[in-house]
Amino acid sequence: MTRGRVTSGAPRGLTSREAERRLTQYGRNEVVRRGGPSRWGELGRQFAHPLALLLWAAAGLAVVAGNVTLAVAIVAVIVLNAVLAFFQEAQAERATEALGALLPPQVRVRRDGRVTQIEAGLLVPGDLTLLAEGDRISADATLLNGAVEVDMSPLTGESEPVTREAGPPAPPGRRNPLEDPTRVFAGTLCTQGEAEALVTATAMHTQLGRIAALTQRVRAEVSPLQEQVNRAAWLIAAIAVASGVVFFLAGISLAGLSISFALTAAIGLLVGNVPEGLLPTITLALAGAVRRMARRRALVKRLTAVETLGSTDVICTDKTGTLTEGKMAAHLIWADGVELPVDGVAASEAPTVPDLPALRALAQTAVLCNNATLAVVDGKVERHGDPSESALLEAALMLGDDPRGATVRRSRVRRRVFAFDPHVKRMSTLDAAKDGSLTWHVKGAPGELLELCTEVMRGEEAVPLDEAARSEIQTVFDGYASHGLRVLGFAQRAADAGADGETREQAESGLTFLGLVALEDPLRPEVVDAVARCRRARIRIVMVTGDHGLTAAAIARQAGIVGGHPTIITGEEVESLPQEQLDRLLHQSQELIVARSNPETKLHLVDALRAEGHTVAMTGDGVNDAPALRRADIGVAMGASGTDVAREAATMVLTDDNFASIVAAVEEGRVVYDNVRKFITYIFAHAPAESIPFAVFVLSGGSIPLPLLPLQILAIDLGTDTVPALALGREPAEPGIMERPPRPRKSGIIQRSMLARAWLRMGLVEAGLALLGFFVVLLSAGWGWGAATGDGSSLHHAYLQATSMTWAGIVACQIGAGFACRTTAASLRQIGVFSNRHLLRGVLFELCFAAAIIYAPPLQALFHTAGLDLSQLALLATFPFLVWGSDEAWRARRRRAASAVNPQPSRPPITDGGRPPG
Repeated sequence: MTRGRVTSGAPRGLTSREAERRLTQYGRNEVVRRGGPSRWGELGRQFAHPLALLLWAAAGLAVVAGNVTLAVAIVAVIVLNAVLAFFQEAQAERATEALGALLPPQVRVRRDGRVTQIEAGLLVPGDLTLLAEGDRISADATLLNGAVEVDMSPLTGESEPVTREAGPPAPPGRRNPLEDPTRVFAGTLCTQGEAEALVTATAMHTQLGRIAALTQRVRAEVSPLQEQVNRAAWLIAAIAVASGVVFFLAGISLAGLSISFALTAAIGLLVGNVPEGLLPTITLALAGAVRRMARRRALVKRLTAVETLGSTDVICTDKTGTLTEGKMAAHLIWADGVELPVDGVAASEAPTVPDLPALRALAQTAVLCNNATLAVVDGKVERHGDPSESALLEAALMLGDDPRGATVRRSRVRRRVFAFDPHVKRMSTLDAAKDGSLTWHVKGAPGELLELCTEVMRGEEAVPLDEAARSEIQTVFDGYASHGLRVLGFAQRAADAGADGETREQAESGLTFLGLVALEDPLRPEVVDAVARCRRARIRIVMVTGDHGLTAAAIARQAGIVGGHPTIITGEEVESLPQEQLDRLLHQSQELIVARSNPETKLHLVDALRAEGHTVAMTGDGVNDAPALRRADIGVAMGASGTDVAREAATMVLTDDNFASIVAAVEEGRVVYDNVRKFITYIFAHAPAESIPFAVFVLSGGSIPLPLLPLQILAIDLGTDTVPALALGREPAEPGIMERPPRPRKSGIIQRSMLARAWLRMGLVEAGLALLGFFVVLLSAGWGWGAATGDGSSLHHAYLQATSMTWAGIVACQIGAGFACRTTAASLRQIGVFSNRHLLRGVLFELCFAAAIIYAPPLQALFHTAGLDLSQLALLATFPFLVWGSDEAWRARRRRAASAVNPQPSRPPITDGGRPPG
């Protein structure tokens, strides 16, 4: 037997023991991706980033200036930053790979004679796999029975689905196996139909595996966040270069410095303005958010998508399973004018079922026009398949039609199936009775189904469906829907012998209406709070559902999405509206429900909302939702109930299908964006403190000695700056983060208010305190204007202490700035001093490193420092509180001003709805 291939399998499927043996023999069903970037290549990329290139140039200039020590220190900064960024990105990559493993593709197989669901990686040649609409095919296989439509575009590039059905194998002379009408292939998508197939090849022996072995991974596109970060990096680089050039020219012309010393000092100033930790901090912040979101049931497939979530201002959400629990149960059955309450199979007492032909026919249709299964294991009912369909089987069981052998029964009697179509909202099956007669069984949306019915079951026979009967059925349906119940209608029609050749339109015509089943799907308890948080955050929620408008409105009111008079529009009406009217509708109707929608409606809404400048998150679970999920800024797929196609197209997958998880993900996105800005504010705040001492030296014409040496600036960047900055990237959510309106879609990551806070409010305070410490030490030692402080002078030791005081003052100010930058509006007391333990550890490292620089003799000689006495240390101890206190006072004034203008968070206006304009 050829490795990875078989030609036969047992009708009952493999046994578990045989499957384990074959798994050992053939290995896991996984396609190995070749040609990805090597670890060494990734590490090399860290040394070629624009900021790293700037530092390389600075190191080269230092060598030209004859300062080898400075050049070595700059190279140390480059290496430290590159290694740190490399390990952070590697950790983030491992984290996302691990998160992906939490939600592996699942397949249904027949093993030990039973249908079970397993991880796709455990498929082996010889398995019998069951395919249905929405499944991603995980191995090459030959169909044994049934027929499916398959999207072959991943292999062939053809956009039109092709039909694959069981039958005789292709002629031996056929060259291209992809053209075999009886075979399906790994990586393709089942878009319609059902079938059972024998797995013939797995892993690298599939057609997809062969293609993967010949291709290389496509290079990832630059995300919007990466573009903003790159722009910020170039801005910072430009500022650094400009400050270095200005100092070099001014030092020579004004202070009379030698070219060598001026160049060395300019290089130190340039390096001091380069934020070495920018990239690892952003990567760490994104990776941390992805891990936190995974704990909150939201798996993000791309790190940079986390930031996009933070700007989301519109969420288009489905109803069933997202806002509701997705645990459908039959609540009421109506047929032949009789309403029957149903409590489900777990009820202690079964209801008394009237002996009505309409009820018996409805139960039969509910079982046959259905793809779910029901089993009793250890006395408990187990449901498999679509929640609504399995709930119908429970209802049929209560009506006396035992559906527990439904799979075998359907395979024996089913002759033709028209799968559920979201456009017509119906499913139909052609089934044979024991006497050979054929019947079309149809279920679907009651409103659409009624239009196809000409008769209604009354007593023992069908009678014409007159206007009075239609009105009665419509009234019952509307009443159920207005209470938030999902209602399905059932109908049937006797068919002739040649009915298996009929079109869908022919099959679903002249039907006899049987009755209604009202299904109840309770609202998730956490949804009300999640919706309230969205409203406080000015995030608009649009319900887009295939259900009737009354049903959708009832659930939306329970959830708090809408008030008393929402705008309700159908998907058909959305498609028919001119673009201008649709834009006006979306702009004016803040409380909007799109009922009876189809996948094209979702795509239309996404396009219209994005054209208006909104950042849109769209939920979906079906095959046809994939285009809208791809087009949305954040496509959200259902992990528990969604199809593999939807999960593949989406940016984020909810493992619990819960709307509250979307809101949690939006919050994490806002946290990430905030933390990146906090980091940038923090590193910008030190630029004045590192630059102004040089300006003082130059403007004094050299009469004031240089307060800060180039190598001391590098000691800040090398040892004291990066670790606290990284800690800010892991800052918890700030109080009130979900009370703010979403940031504009095109809002830059660097803004004027942030620069003003960093450079003017904190930066100038830091610079002033650092210079204060310098002059206090120097003046107390008896220094006078223009006095010499070089080697051999009596003031040389005092000068070393003074520069040490300047350097230590900047470090002390960094501590205060670190705590100040933890919030953008709230007070430190609100978030807690000890709530970010990473920052506390960073401060401890900072203090230990500073002590080593100032008091360790080898480092004293390298960085030209001298030990400080207790009075000087006491002065330094006040610096963090002065920096933090000044910023805290400014934030307190902002809070008071905001409270005076807007004492309570505003709520989006409630618009009385009605029909769409025009």
